[in-house]
Amino acid sequence: MLAQHHGFKVSRETLRKWMVEDGIWLSRKQRRTFHQPRLRRECFGELIQIDGSDHRWFEDRASPCTLLVFIDDATSTLMELRFVKSESTFSYFEALESYLLEHGRPVAFYSDKHTVFRVAKQDAKAGARMTQFGRALNELNVEILCANSSQAKGRVERANRTLQDRLVKELRLAGISDMETGNAYLQGFKDRYNAQFAKAPAKPDNLHRALNVEPDRLDDVLCWRENRYVGKQLTFSYDRKRIMLEERYPMHLGLHLILALQKLMIAKFFVTL
Repeated sequence: MLAQHHGFKVSRETLRKWMVEDGIWLSRKQRRTFHQPRLRRECFGELIQIDGSDHRWFEDRASPCTLLVFIDDATSTLMELRFVKSESTFSYFEALESYLLEHGRPVAFYSDKHTVFRVAKQDAKAGARMTQFGRALNELNVEILCANSSQAKGRVERANRTLQDRLVKELRLAGISDMETGNAYLQGFKDRYNAQFAKAPAKPDNLHRALNVEPDRLDDVLCWRENRYVGKQLTFSYDRKRIMLEERYPMHLGLHLILALQKLMIAKFFVTL
């Protein structure tokens, strides 16, 4: 960054000494705890680690927000970056749609045990013990794996730390103070980052697969979907409300009812008869 923005070249060791003198450099011994390393996957697209990093990305120029990070395990390539207000099913749906349209379907995603990815209640009866995000991946034939510790998904955790340092400075230099402008900036940043830090995979194969649905049908997969049973009076219950269907719908046909539920910010809501 010194060379790129200020034309000032200095060796890494000199810069490190300056940082030590100012107390902003920790030795490997000070900043590192040792864990059994997990070998990288061999092929690009075999495993994609995903995580959300809540941070003051725009420092004091804006409120804290979350950066969703998708990184390839075999190559450390940043696959998708997106600023969102917080980690939620719909924010991950948006990032996933962008990922799928650009790269195709990976073999598996690797995440933490956030409620977006894993059903927290052991006695949950609805949803076949699967979250909405998990259900969508199941329809796309993509596996979801949940790590038991943050160290297990160290690739994305280390990327988060690097981004919290490097990306914050670049956003400051670019004068960016909002998520919309930040998201537009991320594509160029991602290309520069990957050109400098991405590694070659052990095997040259790209395991991404083509979509198993038409791109214009992705919205039917990346949505909030719940089953409800319609009673004899053509009514069903949801969110402590009773909803009545019009009699013009034939009972012997399957019905897809789309409702706009602003309170829950649900894009689509499917009722199966």
